Amino acid sequence: MRNIMKYLRGYGGVFFLATLSIIIATIMQLATPILIKYAVDSVIGTEPAGNLQFIMNLFGKNLVSVVWIIVVINLIRGIFLFLKGYLSSYAAENIAENMKNSLYKQIQYMTYEYHTKKETGDMIQRCTSDVETIRKFLGVQIVDLGRIIFMVLLTIGIMMSLNFKLTLYAVALIPILFGFSFIFFTKVQKNFKKSDEAEGALTTVLQENLSGVRVVRAFGREKYEIDKFEEANLKHKTVTYKLLEILSYFWSSSDLLTLAQSGIVLVVGAEMAIQGEISIGTLIAFITYESMLLWPVKQSGRLLSELGKTTVAITRVEEILNEVIEHDLPEEIEPEIKGDIKFDTVNFTYPDGKRALEDISFDLKQGQTLGILGSTGSGKSTMVHLLQRLYEYEGSIKIDGLELNTIKKQWIRKKIGLILQEPYLYAKTVKENIGITKRDYHEQDIYSAAQTASIHDSIVEFKEGYETVLGEKGVSLSGGQKQRVAISRTIIDKEKRILVFDDSLSAVDTETDLKIRRALSERNKDVTTIIISHRITTLAEADVIIVLDEGRIIQKGSHKELTEKEGLYKRIWDLQKMVS
Repeated sequence: MRNIMKYLRGYGGVFFLATLSIIIATIMQLATPILIKYAVDSVIGTEPAGNLQFIMNLFGKNLVSVVWIIVVINLIRGIFLFLKGYLSSYAAENIAENMKNSLYKQIQYMTYEYHTKKETGDMIQRCTSDVETIRKFLGVQIVDLGRIIFMVLLTIGIMMSLNFKLTLYAVALIPILFGFSFIFFTKVQKNFKKSDEAEGALTTVLQENLSGVRVVRAFGREKYEIDKFEEANLKHKTVTYKLLEILSYFWSSSDLLTLAQSGIVLVVGAEMAIQGEISIGTLIAFITYESMLLWPVKQSGRLLSELGKTTVAITRVEEILNEVIEHDLPEEIEPEIKGDIKFDTVNFTYPDGKRALEDISFDLKQGQTLGILGSTGSGKSTMVHLLQRLYEYEGSIKIDGLELNTIKKQWIRKKIGLILQEPYLYAKTVKENIGITKRDYHEQDIYSAAQTASIHDSIVEFKEGYETVLGEKGVSLSGGQKQRVAISRTIIDKEKRILVFDDSLSAVDTETDLKIRRALSERNKDVTTIIISHRITTLAEADVIIVLDEGRIIQKGSHKELTEKEGLYKRIWDLQKMVS
């Protein structure tokens, strides 16, 4: 409830008005049985009108007037029910909007490590289904909580004023109903969490399959993926069915207790009416009030059920909102970046204890090119991660003589252009994909970047040219075309002082590879470049080449130097020459 109240901040006044509206609507509802009692006992019968004598004084013994008063009362009730729904929905929708914005913002600034460990489907589940659960609770159930409390107290008060003895019979089973509801609440909360987590796992399987559809087709893994989905779906069905079983047990059992309580009132009340202890109108009013009383008592079970779901949903949402995010320290700076890079005895160990880099040292001047060769897992991409401050390092990394960890994370990342081996393209036009990193681009900037990346000629051959809409993740392009669009997207931003090609030229042929590198060299003479590749012809023109093996530099030098002495570089070079 403390977390729920936190989300109500700023909308307390709206929820107060919604609660006030439901209270007024409840008072109107509770007035109806009193009027029916008056009509039966005093208008049709001969009982004294008591507190309602003023109605008889105004309209006389007139049954039609009672009918019109009931109509007006229910009209007023309808207006305030509308206000309650409008106000609570308005507040709930705004709270849900703010919550989604907060979640999205939080996700953007979470650490890289968090994203590498968390399942995408589970994150989607928390940002959609869990937020929707909270929205429904705030929009409907939380206001009904005030209605239930007010209706129970006022109804019992009215019933006691009519007949104390019959009231005791009318509330005999209510403590049992409340206790049963509480037990149910604890059960449903635990099972809803299991159901929610199973749905998140199911969403993850679906998301992974849709994202990797080309891999599934290429390796004929359709049957495996179907079995995998069916297994996750079966688990979700099992835990959800268990939840539905608990719900069915509660509602059927509460219905039995409710009917039993109504039966007690009917039997005892009828006997008292026959004995003359109460009037017929009082019996009718009691039966009506009993149904009004049992509804909120029974509804409390649903409310507790929704509270259980909301508690789980809020916990899952809060886990994201309370997660540590990246933030710049006050002493961190935004210096002018030119492109000098120096690694001095840099070591790095991943949080799981895996040693990734050890004693890495090299010096790269502005405008120079560094080539990196190494097997999978040798630490090539980890070096790039450290350069972008995605992880904290041991040793020293200096940019233009400044220690990297004294430079703001967002600032240094703006100055580094990273082209990945598997670039992500958006379901937008080619022009929008290239210009997405620079809002104020000119069309000539687009064309120039595309020409440098050797993709311009291919684009103009498309039916719609630069206005061609790409499929999701650029699925309508070949691997080489996607790489070149990604290169265009990166180099269009002239703020980039360091360019990193993380094996991103592997999808293009050797001739295009050379053409792109030559064009980049002409376009960005003062930009420092880091090229990670398994193709030595791509690395051959680099000023400095380092060879990595198990996180260590085992060779360093120019292409000429490395091909003249025995080592891993020369062996790979000889093999690639034989193949070519």
